[in-house]
Amino acid sequence: MKRIFQALFLWTVALTSWAQGSSALELVKAEPRRAYGTDYPYSFEAVKLTKAPSGYKPFYISHYGRHGSRYYWNDMLYRELDSLLSKAHAHNQLTAVGEAFRTKFLAAKDELSAGVSELSDLGWAQHQFIARTMYNNFPEVFKNGGDVYAISSLTGRCVLSMASFCEELKECNPQVEIREESARKVLDGVKPDDRQNPLRRRFPRSTPRFEQNRQQFQYKDSLRERIIPRVFTSTEGLPGNPHHIGSNLISLYTSLPSIGHEGMMDGIISDEELAARWEYENLGSYTWVFGPRYDMVPILRDIIRKADAVVSGQSARLADLRFGHDTCLGPLTVLMGLNGADRDPEDPYEVKNCYQNWQTCKASNLQIVFYRGKKQGDDVLLKCLLNGHEVTLPLPSDNYPYYKWSDFKTYYQKIVDDAVATQK
Repeated sequence: MKRIFQALFLWTVALTSWAQGSSALELVKAEPRRAYGTDYPYSFEAVKLTKAPSGYKPFYISHYGRHGSRYYWNDMLYRELDSLLSKAHAHNQLTAVGEAFRTKFLAAKDELSAGVSELSDLGWAQHQFIARTMYNNFPEVFKNGGDVYAISSLTGRCVLSMASFCEELKECNPQVEIREESARKVLDGVKPDDRQNPLRRRFPRSTPRFEQNRQQFQYKDSLRERIIPRVFTSTEGLPGNPHHIGSNLISLYTSLPSIGHEGMMDGIISDEELAARWEYENLGSYTWVFGPRYDMVPILRDIIRKADAVVSGQSARLADLRFGHDTCLGPLTVLMGLNGADRDPEDPYEVKNCYQNWQTCKASNLQIVFYRGKKQGDDVLLKCLLNGHEVTLPLPSDNYPYYKWSDFKTYYQKIVDDAVATQK
């Protein structure tokens, strides 16, 4: 537990730079670990939210969350590095820094091998924090108890993320009744592109427009090449080409804070070096989330359908919780146009202004909070939080960050209907 609380402290430092007007590059400079992109661990920061309009109170929350911090997603990385370092050591091809790295890696090897793809202690703590923050931000939703429905993909780290979140919510108020489910029948609402989903569909995919002009982005990424001599005196005869070796080293480095091994690669890579290449890396991330955005239409439909049942009085549910993956939340962010993520710019230098890959970090989450007014006939309002921050939607609003549910439903239902008409 000491490790968890140390991590909580570390991630609250220097995370107040979401001030209005801060550019993406300024945010990376303020906190270089944002350059980890989807490997960036969720930040335990306090966020000040805009008060609801007079007479309005929250009554329902629709949520989608990525699993929390985990060990690396497959064992290939650990096995390849083990083989590489062992052979380099045997042939005296490691620098002093490389030898120190090898010693630390070997000390952690059993833990890494056993933990492959699994939720870490930090990942569990992240979802506890998010659940308690949700409860404290919107106590009116949960104060009288009631029903909550939580679904998860079939992956263990998602199931455990759901368990962590739901246990913490129950700690906040034992009168909340939570039904948790991880099954093939719920995959359409949480991971619709899963091969085990009995309702799986294929939707058209496309490439963002900036890719036609990518050559205009003037940047030469040399980090892989620069870090090799810090570890090896020579790579001759070692498994893997230098480019692949460098990629593996970077992948390990950005995964270490999620599992409490930040010091393992001292002297090899710095956060500042990763920050310097962030905009270049973010281009690839945007292509990755843009292409499959319509595959997430079933999640959007699930959000609309369940919210409509609550708003119309057919359901008394307090919240719908979904626990899945970055491969779903990232494209969903684009599909919904959160903070302009659907803008699809032609200029590669504009991509950073509509999507930042750290928004799909470990334990990243979307919360759609619904509000009712005191007066009969008042519009139902909602606002969206991405990782705890209020975001814009491609909808009219005379009271940002609040939008009319009727506008939300009309706009996004059309996206759903149009996509379904073109499915394969």
